Amino acid sequence: MEFEGYCVKCRKKQTIKNGTVVETANGRRMAKGTCPECGTKVSRFLASK
Repeated sequence: MEFEGYCVKCRKKQTIKNGTVVETANGRRMAKGTCPECGTKVSRFLASK
């Protein structure tokens, strides 16, 4: 699955590389991965459905 998240280091939206969907402690879904340009961790909260 491809997700797009905001990279703080590049200061623009990037496609998340090696993205995985995880669930936070309070039950929200989140996509986590790395930025393809700089390698920084990128995350994005997903819709509940």
